[in-house]
Amino acid sequence: MTGKGDIAVIDVGKTNIELWVASKDGTLLESRSTPNSVLDGQTWRYHDLEGTSIWLTTTLAELCKRHPIRTIVPVGHGSGGVLVGSDPDGAGAGQALPMIDYEQACPADIDAEYRKKAGTFEDRGSPAMMASTHAARQLLWMERKNPVQFGKARNFLNIAQFWGWWLTGVAASEYSAMGAQSHLWNVPQRRWTPIVLEHGWKALMPEFRAAWDPLGPVRKDLVERFDLPQDMVVLTGAHDSTANFFRYLAAQVQDFTLVSTGTWVVALSRDVETVKLDQSLGTTINADMDGNPIGGALTMGGREFSAIAGADTINEVAEQKVVARLIARGTMAMPSFGDNDGQFPCSARRGHIVGAPPENQAERAALAVLHSALLTVTCTDVLNGGSMLILDGTFLKDPMYAQIVAALRPGLRTEASHETHGVVAGALQLACRASGSPSTPLTLEPVVPIVLPGLTEYATQWREAANRQGGQSYD
Repeated sequence: MTGKGDIAVIDVGKTNIELWVASKDGTLLESRSTPNSVLDGQTWRYHDLEGTSIWLTTTLAELCKRHPIRTIVPVGHGSGGVLVGSDPDGAGAGQALPMIDYEQACPADIDAEYRKKAGTFEDRGSPAMMASTHAARQLLWMERKNPVQFGKARNFLNIAQFWGWWLTGVAASEYSAMGAQSHLWNVPQRRWTPIVLEHGWKALMPEFRAAWDPLGPVRKDLVERFDLPQDMVVLTGAHDSTANFFRYLAAQVQDFTLVSTGTWVVALSRDVETVKLDQSLGTTINADMDGNPIGGALTMGGREFSAIAGADTINEVAEQKVVARLIARGTMAMPSFGDNDGQFPCSARRGHIVGAPPENQAERAALAVLHSALLTVTCTDVLNGGSMLILDGTFLKDPMYAQIVAALRPGLRTEASHETHGVVAGALQLACRASGSPSTPLTLEPVVPIVLPGLTEYATQWREAANRQGGQSYD
């Protein structure tokens, strides 16, 4: 054994699943990745959890031969969960029913019933979003379409807690995961939502544990089958974006809004009065690791970026002169190109270009970066939380993104974290909390605003035009 990795992080995203190894000081040592595969089913598309379980254990076994891994921290996205039976070794990695792909359209009758029962905005913690997003909607679909198997289920688990259960056999609920738009947990009131109580789903919800609490050791049969260390312990784990947010709190950063970028642009701030949030603007009420409310704003910015930039611009970096040219001639990308409204009600699938269209790859890439910055500023304006904005995630690969954001927030402080794996870094803070170790260092870099003639006027025109596309919001 030559490695120094004490901690493994399982990071379950919508597109990929990653397994990271890190040392106690927060140094990321190596990683493995596999697609988060979705299969066609008779009733709905579903995630291949059985295939993932094989990949996870074989990969973990390989890494354990090189590293003294003793702690495993699972984190995952917030748009679904898994209904399980009593045996993690049962068919389909212990699922009672296959895990629904949240990007699949929900049947109209199920969706209509769900919307009537989903409760208030405070109950849900978000608007009713696209397709089959929200665990409550998925559970209703499962119950209506397969009541017999549904009745045999033992627990419903959020993504991170599912993998904790599969590895240890111990089921748990966790605040940040349940508070991430599941529509099962009322965060401000700390109670189950009306649809949970009406349908008797409370019996499926295990007791809450802290994200840093140990669930237990890896199951003996997995240890023996894959020759794993006998003393590896799995923590409860957390929601991915909230884990990322937690690393800033662990570093004692205060009075800020964090915007993380990837498939989703996720803005979070504790310095927000959640009772004043306008749900029609894509706002959310999340939960921190202690179960306290966090204000949020969501938009599917990564999908917007890809739709505008195109696949052939993946390595393009925006040039200032090209962005200036787009601003001067009034070329704008209007939201939303995907299935999510974001901060502009009824804009889903209505994305289009205003003005002269981009003429080449460089212009498409520049327009995508400009559009991403405008979406980011919109999210921060909607929240209006804290005196400092922190940017992190994949959009920072293009330097002009942060510079444009800073330019559109005059008089306010904008900083960037160039840690490229913020979710993993946040998960490591949970391991530090579990062991009583000090938090790992955090480096922030002040962002210098870019000077672009006409940018402010362009942004104002863009926001006014995007708002004119609005329609009725969902109560």
